[in-house]
Amino acid sequence: MDGFEVLERIRGQGVNVPVIMLTARSSVADRVAGLEGGADDYMPKPFSFEELLARIRLRLRSESSASGQGEVTRLSHNGLVLDYLTRKAEVDGEWVDLSAREFTLAETFLRNPGQVLSREQLLSNVWGFDFDPGSNVVDVYVRYLRGKLGKERFETVRGMGYRLV
Repeated sequence: MDGFEVLERIRGQGVNVPVIMLTARSSVADRVAGLEGGADDYMPKPFSFEELLARIRLRLRSESSASGQGEVTRLSHNGLVLDYLTRKAEVDGEWVDLSAREFTLAETFLRNPGQVLSREQLLSNVWGFDFDPGSNVVDVYVRYLRGKLGKERFETVRGMGYRLV
């Protein structure tokens, strides 16, 4: 199934998440079809990663403005806070420095509290799609987060992945 079919299914089910299409199809007709099909933005390959990040930030700002909340600068769950401005975590009132990858991994967990996230999901969200799925990098970084943010916060679900409790 190609991106246009995925978009059609998502929108057909009434899912209203922001969608940025990243595709090798770069004709004007393809761009128009993607945007009219419900994409919020369309970027043909090759593209600049910095531009993609800027477009993602724009979409997130637009979503938070539309909901009347303003820009979100903190995520929190059960005594754990991530601050986007300082790029630090606060654990029960104590500030903790995190590396960029640790911060992104913690953010992924905080955006999905209680949900089991597979290693593959975490790899694609934090390290990108072209990272080696046989790598143990997820396990290593979850161990780092347990050491810095509390081992009781991150539960291993055997054969499935990890969950923020």
